[in-house]
Amino acid sequence: MKNSKLSVILLFFSTITIIVALSFFISQRFGGHTEKLYVPKQIIVSEDMTIATIASKNSQQEELIQNALKIKDSSSNEKTLKELGISETDASSKIQKALNFKAEEASKNVVLIVAKFILWAVFMTVAFLLLRKNKMSPSLSKYILLSSTLIFGVILGPEPNSMSTVKDMVSNFAIKGILFPPRIIALLVFLGIVVAANKFICGWACQLGTLQDFIFRLNRDSKDREGIFKQYKIPFYISNTIRIVFFILFTLVAFIWSFDIIEVINPFTIFKPAALTAIGIVFISILLISSLFIYRPWCHLFCPFGLLGWIVEKFSKFRIKVDSTTCINCKECTVACPTNAMKSILSKDKIKPDCFSCGTCINACPTKSITFDK
Repeated sequence: MKNSKLSVILLFFSTITIIVALSFFISQRFGGHTEKLYVPKQIIVSEDMTIATIASKNSQQEELIQNALKIKDSSSNEKTLKELGISETDASSKIQKALNFKAEEASKNVVLIVAKFILWAVFMTVAFLLLRKNKMSPSLSKYILLSSTLIFGVILGPEPNSMSTVKDMVSNFAIKGILFPPRIIALLVFLGIVVAANKFICGWACQLGTLQDFIFRLNRDSKDREGIFKQYKIPFYISNTIRIVFFILFTLVAFIWSFDIIEVINPFTIFKPAALTAIGIVFISILLISSLFIYRPWCHLFCPFGLLGWIVEKFSKFRIKVDSTTCINCKECTVACPTNAMKSILSKDKIKPDCFSCGTCINACPTKSITFDK
C-alpha cells in the first residue's frame, strides 16, 4: 500500500484525527486558564459620576479607572467627572481602551510564550543547520514538519503564532483602539527571522504551516518529486492577488464594521478544537483537504503574515542559491518544487513567489548546484 492513493487517504484522515484528538485532550487537560478580565460592551458613565461610582457600576477597580483617566491624586476619586473637567465621551473612550488593553494583557500566558520562543529558536537552528549542510532528506523533512506541528501546535497550543501578530494588531487597533506592544515586538522578531533566513519561521516553525506542508508531503512519491494524486501550482499572480484582496477586505471590515473576519475561520483553532465553530470546521476541513493538492493554501491565499513575510523576504540573508557554473539547466528542481518559486529563482524574476526554504529543490538537483546560503 506504500505510496498508493489509498495510503494517502488513510494517512491524511489518521493524521487529522490524531492531531484534533490530542489537541482537544491537551488543551482541556493541561491548557490552563489565563486570567479573564470583564470588559463591558458599553461603559456606564455620566458627568455626575465619581471615579468610585464608575468603577462600581462597571465592576472594575478604582485604580484602573483612575489610571485610564490619568488622575494621579486618589483624593479626586470622590469628585465627579464634571468637577474634574472630563467629558462623558472622553471618559468612556479612555476607560474602554484601558480595559481592552488590560484584557489583552491578562489573556497572555507569559511563561508559555517565552517557552515557545525558546523552543522555536532551538528548532529552527536545527532545521537551519540541516539545510545548510544539505542533510534535509525527504523523510527527515516529514519528521521535522510533523514534530513542529505537534510541539508548537498540539502541545503548546495555537498561540502565539506569526499570523496572529499581524491579524490581532490590525483588529485590535481597528476594533478596540489599542496597540499591544508585546504583539508588535513579536511581529518584529518574526520578521527578523524572515530577514535572517528566508521565510524560516513560516517554513519550519509555524504550527499551521508545517501541518499543511506535512499533509502535502503525504501525497508525494518517495523521492518527493511529484504527487500521488495530481498536485497543482497556482500561478503566483493569482494566489498573491487573492491574498492582497483578502487582507484589504479584512482590514476594511475591521475598521468599518468592527469585525474580525479571520477570527471566524481562524485555522489555528484546530489546535484548540473546543473553540471551533461550524463555519470554522467547514473552512478548516476544506483547507486541510486542499493541502493534499496545493502547497500551503492558507499561507499563499489568506495569511496576513504570509503577505508581509513575502515582502520582507526580499531582504533575506540566507536563501536558496543556484550555482550557475555547475547548473545544467535540467529543470529537475522546478519540477520538484511545490510552487513556482524555483522556476522564478532560475529565471531571476524581479517578483518572485514565496519561498518557504523547504529544501525540496536542493534534494532534487543532480549536480548539487543548489544550496541554502548567503
